[in-house]
Amino acid sequence: MSYARKATGDADFRGPLDVTKAATCVLDGHDVVIGWSPAAQELLGYRPAEVIGRPVDTFLVSAAGSAASAASAESPASRASPASGSAGRIAAGSVLPFPERDVRTAVHRDGHRLQLATAVCHLSGPGPAQRVLLAADLEPLREWESRLAMLQGLATQSPLGFAIYDTEFRLVWCNAASEEELGRPLAELRGRPADDLYPRGRFVTPGYPETLDAVMRQVLENGEPILDLHFRGEQPSDPGKDHLWSCSYYRLQDPDGHVFGVCEDAFDITERYEAQRQLNLLVEAGRRVGTTLDVIATTDELAAVAVPEFADFVEVDLAPAVLEGELPGVAGPAVTELIRASSRSAAPGPGGTADTAQAESRPSQRVEYAHGSPQHRSLASGGLVLEDDTLVVPLRAGGSALGLVTFVRRSGPAVFDSRAVGVADELVTRAAVSIDNARRYTRERAAALALQRQLLPQYLPPNSAVEVAHRYLPTDALSGVGGDWFDVIPLSGTRVGLVVGDVVGHGLHAAATMGRLRTTVRALAPLDIPPDELLKRLDDLVGQSAEDDVDGSGTFTENDDVAAGATCLYAVYDPVSRRCTMARAGHLPPAVVEPGGRVCFPDLPAGPPLGLGGLPFESLEVELPVGSLMALFTDGLVEARDRDIDKGLETLGKVLSEESSSLEDHCDRVISELLPGSTTTDDTALLLVRTRELDTRRVAAWDLPAEPVAAGRARELVARRLSEWGLDELVFSTELIASELVTNAVRYAEGPLHLRLIRDRTLVCEVADAGHTAPHLRHSGDDDEGGRGLFIVAQLVLRWGTRYSREGKSIWTEQALPSG
Repeated sequence: MSYARKATGDADFRGPLDVTKAATCVLDGHDVVIGWSPAAQELLGYRPAEVIGRPVDTFLVSAAGSAASAASAESPASRASPASGSAGRIAAGSVLPFPERDVRTAVHRDGHRLQLATAVCHLSGPGPAQRVLLAADLEPLREWESRLAMLQGLATQSPLGFAIYDTEFRLVWCNAASEEELGRPLAELRGRPADDLYPRGRFVTPGYPETLDAVMRQVLENGEPILDLHFRGEQPSDPGKDHLWSCSYYRLQDPDGHVFGVCEDAFDITERYEAQRQLNLLVEAGRRVGTTLDVIATTDELAAVAVPEFADFVEVDLAPAVLEGELPGVAGPAVTELIRASSRSAAPGPGGTADTAQAESRPSQRVEYAHGSPQHRSLASGGLVLEDDTLVVPLRAGGSALGLVTFVRRSGPAVFDSRAVGVADELVTRAAVSIDNARRYTRERAAALALQRQLLPQYLPPNSAVEVAHRYLPTDALSGVGGDWFDVIPLSGTRVGLVVGDVVGHGLHAAATMGRLRTTVRALAPLDIPPDELLKRLDDLVGQSAEDDVDGSGTFTENDDVAAGATCLYAVYDPVSRRCTMARAGHLPPAVVEPGGRVCFPDLPAGPPLGLGGLPFESLEVELPVGSLMALFTDGLVEARDRDIDKGLETLGKVLSEESSSLEDHCDRVISELLPGSTTTDDTALLLVRTRELDTRRVAAWDLPAEPVAAGRARELVARRLSEWGLDELVFSTELIASELVTNAVRYAEGPLHLRLIRDRTLVCEVADAGHTAPHLRHSGDDDEGGRGLFIVAQLVLRWGTRYSREGKSIWTEQALPSG
């Protein structure tokens, strides 16, 4: 049982000033106490012997919050006890005025003051007793009065209908809201059986009885309340129209457990239910209408959503120009120029109700509407037309009339009210947008392809690791878009990621897939995972996408994902170690030209193309001399109808080994030699990079013990090196960063520790350890002794992160160099 229900169940509806509960004091004609109840002793602390015979102002101030008598302000310790016979400190006073109800201040026996609610009952007859003073704590009285006010509001002002039925399910009482629904006063309805009040109503909540009598009988028998049952029927005060109520029932019993009836509360949710049902229809339309770029399919989706939930019959008529991908003329389609695109009707269910739907026709013939018909008037006016059970809504998009949608109701609420008209307008508006999108698909394809071209990098920012030049040649030179791509991705520690890939096919799908793969690689690369692991994750994503494109019969859908079968080469070059780690997924290996002109194609394990799975990817690490030239390319560069791939690779190596003034010149010479006239039968991407080295003049590295003293040593080493580099402005922050990172490594990881500084376009500080636990940035509490180190570091740097290796991990940070 909830606390609220328990509190209500234990409630005593007798007021705090009820004579059986209140503190009672009997007064004579001079307001002298002559009677004192146990409740009074409990409330104020005085024993009867201490107050009987004393004036009432011994403990009661004349008005709330005042100090009407000196006696009331004094502590009991300073008063003479009545038993002692000394009453010198008790003012005899005049008779206190007692209204029928009042709020007064009383003084407890221990001296503290209380706010009391008081009431006076006057006595008649012989004897000294003239009045009875009732008193209670003020707060319980306020709470009790609030309950009375709540009950009064429920009875007279609440929009919820409340009714009480006896154990024979006859009406005993109802509130004003129920009276208004029943259309007659309670005096005329009292004693009527519940089922007679709503003769054609029934409960529609599954799993419960349908009649009022049966529901209330169940509540009486088992004592369990039944909540939120939906009852549908005519409202007696509004005949001819079905309403829906949310009803709850619970058993009534007195404090002795005697059951005397059932209480019903009901709230008319008709409008809310209809609004929710129509909102659900719009939500369903948002999910089902416009799932394809096909005009006819979209009209079918509109009809399928509307029938039978909204209408019994729907027709969708379009202008012929729309079916051909064009817009009708400025004046819109003429009456005789419409073609039936879709038609759907509700099949009669049991009892003649419409509960299923079926398509009736496909586009085949022109339709013509008679002059003056709702459709004719809608075409002429360009607006909605409502006539009896027929609603015609124009299909419009961008100010152009595309056609008409006709809704017909034959059963249920045959009239389209204002809310239904709004729903129909919204349904048609959504369908019109989707139809217009399909119509414009062909025309906008060129613009979409031009947009896809922007997926390729237009500008590669300079970096210290490599010098870069690139070329991209699509098969479709007109659109300038294909499925090949390349990228250069800055990584932590001044390293750089080099990517080239090839998507199967050409055109829009290939370009879209290329953009997705390139974006995925760009998202994965900063995680600093090895190239083989990156390709594995990329392969998993492509494989999952391919599975999503398989329908229930196990065959690929019409929109096959061309990512399956794509190839990719990913390499990471470190200018500090001059080592390059690479892996490939079905792609050609890179060409590497050493400074002396020697050309090789590294023996890099091929791995399967993306999305095929079954075989692992393997990485290869090679050390490259400074100034080495590396070419990453797609097969369109070296493979042609009149030239096999081996010949193309040989030609590529020959051109790359020749002297050239610049990488850009090298790119031009490769393209002119392998693709004369820039004609190609396949998309082509070429990425040339020349390696650089960051030597000891820009890199400083130290080994540190995994001991607490390592933090101090790290600060010393950092300060000395930064001073040598002329970066005194960064000494303090870098000392703090190095100290915190080393401290974390000593505390949470394993040795040995390695500290490295790199002076590049930013200042890089790295601490490596043998642990593999990821650090976490968190907010520490005010009383935490630690946990703030990484948070402080994060505030000092441009960015930071974690790089993992087989030996452990490295925490790296980057700071901006001082300007000038």
